[in-house]
Amino acid sequence: MVDVLAQLGAVTREVRVDEIDGAESRVQSLSQTYRSPIDDVWDAVTDPERIARWFMPVSGDLRLGGRYQLEGNAGGEVLECEPPEGDAARYRVTWEFGGGVTWLTVRLVAEGDSTRFELEHVARAADVPSEMWETFGPGATGVGWDGGLLGLALHLGATDGSLSPAEAEAWAGTDEGRSFYRGAADGWAAASVADGADAEAAARQADATYGFYTGAPAA
Repeated sequence: MVDVLAQLGAVTREVRVDEIDGAESRVQSLSQTYRSPIDDVWDAVTDPERIARWFMPVSGDLRLGGRYQLEGNAGGEVLECEPPEGDAARYRVTWEFGGGVTWLTVRLVAEGDSTRFELEHVARAADVPSEMWETFGPGATGVGWDGGLLGLALHLGATDGSLSPAEAEAWAGTDEGRSFYRGAADGWAAASVADGADAEAAARQADATYGFYTGAPAA
């Protein structure tokens, strides 16, 4: 059993359009606070053995200038790496998948005995297929990151329950899993509306995203 409602409510989602390095870019961000010190959260998101326990197996040279590869998924280069110093830490990598390149930044901020985890995913607007965006909106990638934050929350004990990466695909088809993906898709629709999107279009995109991740019709 996973406390789906608590997890969905613990995540803050944001969508915006920025000009980055002279190019219009779509920026999606998520954040969640974990009841773990910053050194432990940093270890959880940088140590290959721990990453495999909550996300997926990763190989490569996980240091500044090195390259990484997630099993069956994206790979890329480590562009920045700043281990915990004081109350902050961060790393930035390229996210290379399907012939495209986007950019991922993870930031950690210590808040007493807890740590706020922030993930930012940036894609050049021109590189995002218009048909894909019109159909799914930000949920196409955002819901996947919601799943990552769920895995990290369970790993760190911030959310009650147990779910290994190997179980995640089958879990998506359970009542509990469908509830999670429905809530995550709707959360990204709300973030899109907050950024100025049409509410009816955002709702249709959420339905399409929910169906993509679960294989189930919109409910």
